[in-house]
Amino acid sequence: MNRPLVHPSSDTNDSELQKLIEFYNETLGFCPNSVKTMFHRPQIAYAFIELNKAVMRNEGSVTSSLKRMIATISSHAAGCRYCQAHAIRAAERYGASAYQLEQIWEFETSSAFTEKEKAALSFAFHSSTIPNSVDDHVSERLRKYWSEGEIVEILGVVSLFGFLNRWNDSMGTEIEAGAAESGEVLLAKSGWSAGKHQY
Repeated sequence: MNRPLVHPSSDTNDSELQKLIEFYNETLGFCPNSVKTMFHRPQIAYAFIELNKAVMRNEGSVTSSLKRMIATISSHAAGCRYCQAHAIRAAERYGASAYQLEQIWEFETSSAFTEKEKAALSFAFHSSTIPNSVDDHVSERLRKYWSEGEIVEILGVVSLFGFLNRWNDSMGTEIEAGAAESGEVLLAKSGWSAGKHQY
């Protein structure tokens, strides 16, 4: 793509958009262009923010950092480079260890992850492929370590990023400098590039 399908809203006079920008400045260090693009129809942006808050809220033992690593694996399976960079940046900001970030693509064989974390990350991968590849083996492995409520949290992250993967790859959302930097530092050695998200 030679430009994004739709450019982000830049209405600096809109107080609600400014609140969204402030919210994301705290969590990512910048407001994603994806949210600014959604703001062309504010109710979509508001609904997305509420879903995002609900999904990323911690109610069990699915940690904030693991949720962001689940998002990274899910976005990798879906092929969305924009979301991969955002998710790995958020994983770092929410406490994933440097060793985990370095070993994210080798999670199945890496000592950086517990068996419990591996089960969640494997489920994230299989539930993000098309066609979906969750089977009895993947399901039983997940149920061995996680409660039903925690499984709902895990699949909530995958589903949230399923929406974001489709949104950003179809929109050709331009990647922000902070996310691009995280992608370069944490993912480029494994072949990541901004791809169509850089203009």
